[in-house]
Amino acid sequence: MKKKQMITTAAATVLAFTTLSGAAVVHAADGGEYTSNGAVKFIPNTDPTPPVNPTDPDPGKPVDPIDPTDPDGPNPGTDGPLSIDYASSLDFGLNKISNKDETYFARAQAYNGTTPKTANYVQVSDNRGNNGGWVLKVKQNGQFKAETITLNATLTGAAITLDNPTVASNSSAVAPVAEKPITLNPNGNESIVLSAVKDSGAGTWANRWGAVETVTEKDADGNDVQADVTKDVSLFVPGSTPKDAVNYTTTLTWNLSDIPENV
Repeated sequence: MKKKQMITTAAATVLAFTTLSGAAVVHAADGGEYTSNGAVKFIPNTDPTPPVNPTDPDPGKPVDPIDPTDPDGPNPGTDGPLSIDYASSLDFGLNKISNKDETYFARAQAYNGTTPKTANYVQVSDNRGNNGGWVLKVKQNGQFKAETITLNATLTGAAITLDNPTVASNSSAVAPVAEKPITLNPNGNESIVLSAVKDSGAGTWANRWGAVETVTEKDADGNDVQADVTKDVSLFVPGSTPKDAVNYTTTLTWNLSDIPENV
């Protein structure tokens, strides 16, 4: 009788251990949870932004534009964080004196290296990081004037027109709005080119006019030559305006403001 009781007690002990061991596996506490943080902060970028290709406006792939009016190259862009990075100089070519109304087309924008020619363009960058909006204007600083002393020193009535704009960027921000057409006033009045209202226009934006076309022209000897032009950047000269056999030039001033305007 005593021996039977001992066996029963031992069996109960084994059962209890098995049960407790099973409970330890099923109900063991896990390692808990812990939260850490990730952070990044940005500041306005005051570095100059190089010119980009207006048909592929990636700031990581800058281009080297040629200024057809200055062998020393184009002026550098303004400093950031709100900057005018580049604006094409406009060359309306070599033309025979005419007593008829004529429209001349700007030569396409050319580049050093292997970059193909593009339409003429202006480039703006907004790296302020405040989404404040901006407006770009341009003015013509007087009528075309002869570079040398001559009788007919002013191209009276001549007018530059910029039309058919295309705004491009690698930014996913809301795009600025381009004005069209723009006929420049040689009396110095500004014309709005691009306007970005609040919460738009962040990043780098290229505004190009028209597209490159190849046309046949006559050179100084009367021979046919091929020229790459942008027809949407044009110069109208009245036939009634006397022209001398000299070079006529003017300048354009581009102005970028951080105060958007209703247009």
